[in-house]
Amino acid sequence: MSTNPRPVAVVATSLTPAYTAFEGPEAALVMTCVNELLESTGLRREELEFTIAGSCDYLGGTPFSFVMNLEGVGAWPPVYESHVEMDGAWALSEAWLRLQCGDVDTALVVGSGRASSGRPREVFALQTDPYTMAPLGADPVSLAGLQARALLDSGKATEADFAAAAARALPATSGVSIEELLKADYWCDPLRAHDVAAPADGAAALILVAGDRARELPGEPVWLTGMDHRIESHHLGLRDLTDSPSARLAAKGAGAHDGPVDIAELMVVHSPEETILRTALGLGGETVINPSGGPLAGNPVMATGLARVVEVVRRIAAGEARRGLAHASSGPCLQQNLVAVLEGEH
Repeated sequence: MSTNPRPVAVVATSLTPAYTAFEGPEAALVMTCVNELLESTGLRREELEFTIAGSCDYLGGTPFSFVMNLEGVGAWPPVYESHVEMDGAWALSEAWLRLQCGDVDTALVVGSGRASSGRPREVFALQTDPYTMAPLGADPVSLAGLQARALLDSGKATEADFAAAAARALPATSGVSIEELLKADYWCDPLRAHDVAAPADGAAALILVAGDRARELPGEPVWLTGMDHRIESHHLGLRDLTDSPSARLAAKGAGAHDGPVDIAELMVVHSPEETILRTALGLGGETVINPSGGPLAGNPVMATGLARVVEVVRRIAAGEARRGLAHASSGPCLQQNLVAVLEGEH
């Protein structure tokens, strides 16, 4: 790819609440987001030249369930359409690359999931190695407990660090202190219930527009200046669980350190991950971490990573920050990491 990528901006975002159990179909979540995006931009459906979604058929329990979600997008008139069996953040990556090709100028990106229709701890255990790990039934929470224990044993973090990350996800009016969180019973030792993001139902979506067209639409465009994602071995015994080389490489590839990072939304599904990501991504005290509360405050499975992008875009568009970083992960113990860098108008 060219070292001078085509300018691409996020011109509109939408995010549903994180429902404990959404009563309607997943397509209804998608439709809510799409209708909001079209209304805010004034674009017609036929002007969305490329549509891509991220979701999980395993959670839906039916083959090719993502096809039904197109009912929420509108399948007419026909446009280029794609899907990734991943969080919507990876759908964003494909859309950004597609816009770099130059044959389309607009793209709709959606991430959606109904965690309540399945058992996430069982479903996502299938992401592990199928020969040596999956037969053990090692689920993501149990593996996160192993990662937390490795951090504690290495001296790189304390349980107070975990509680501090969890505290930031609580409403300001909660009045719960770190000391009180540390008194809670263990749920998956050394993790407590507040250290684990509860799976939820929800959707996130945004519209990407390339070039000067982005400035012609209502609102302030937020430019997606860099994106990269990397993967590590799915054999946990071959990795240092207290570090994340893939996140470090993704940040470098996305150009995260080419300027100051005012805010960072990190996909911290288990509180110990914040300690690892802060170090791997090179985030200092000047960067505000997860001003939204992060996934510990709301974890719409398969949209959680894309929601991080939405949260950064909204704060930049509101003038609360000039440059931000959004992070998404997939797989056990931060196996895959994606980093997007976003900037406001100069």
